[in-house]
Amino acid sequence: MKHITLGHNGLDVARIGLGCMGMSAFYSGAGMDDAASIRTIHRAIDLGVTLFDTAEMYGPYLNEELLGRALAGRRDQIVLATKFGTLLHRTDGSFGLDGSAENVRLAVEGSLTRLGTDHIDLYYQHRMDPGVPIEETVGALADLITEGKIAHYGLSEAAPATIRRAHAVHPVTALQTEYSLWSRDPEVELLPLVRELGIGFVPYSPLGRGFLTGTIRSLDTLDETDFRRAAPRFAGDNLAANIPIVDQVEAIAVELDATPAQVALAWLLAQGEDIAPIPGTKRVERLEENVAADALTLSAEQVTALSAINGPVGDRYADMTPLNR
Repeated sequence: MKHITLGHNGLDVARIGLGCMGMSAFYSGAGMDDAASIRTIHRAIDLGVTLFDTAEMYGPYLNEELLGRALAGRRDQIVLATKFGTLLHRTDGSFGLDGSAENVRLAVEGSLTRLGTDHIDLYYQHRMDPGVPIEETVGALADLITEGKIAHYGLSEAAPATIRRAHAVHPVTALQTEYSLWSRDPEVELLPLVRELGIGFVPYSPLGRGFLTGTIRSLDTLDETDFRRAAPRFAGDNLAANIPIVDQVEAIAVELDATPAQVALAWLLAQGEDIAPIPGTKRVERLEENVAADALTLSAEQVTALSAINGPVGDRYADMTPLNR
């Protein structure tokens, strides 16, 4: 698989990673078959995937513990990314935003233990805390880099002004934000900014939370507890209104004898050499399908046609206020 470098600091990764969240939280079947998830992680390593993404809030904690078990004996083969800032370690560990230096240190110690490692390669602030200056948070992260507990840090769903302020304290290696044919917002400000500053870009939900695979055409396919049932783009009449998006992706997939997921990922990879999407799956066959997108080349006409697809109906989340801070 082709590799790219994230950030001026030079974090080398294969350009398709693996998002591990759905193995343990939020989606249908989460936590139901850890053995299958571990097989998927092992197969990913065998296929050359290097960037593995998790977070303390996935479970909470369950996904880091799962990944820690799966990586036993193979830790040195991968780039390990996790996230902090959405659990209140200074109090009762409940959900909430805390970017304080004290919380950063409490969070990293827990993640290191659960992941079974002495260092984290890429440590993201999961959501920005409006009550704590980003300079304080990044100062604490810089200390962890000096101590060798993390190698690089990143931000997730941060606003342009916040990214600039953070980068001025210590260089940001990667920005993680939702980006796909289903979510094009980063093209307006974020992608130009990270390229100006030399920051890598890691799109999460690059398959539109599974929508761009073409397999979700009714909520009947989702468990009652699945996060997507309450997500605006899947709710009410919006899902049916958004189906033409995946129909257009499928049309190009037919031209290429590929799958819609592979086309969606190939379009994303065509957007730049500084992009490393992290599609998630619990299943080996879906992993193999996603990784094969690395070898799929779209024509200029196909990229243009995909780029012309209208955006979806509905917001990304029911509550958009924690984003772009």
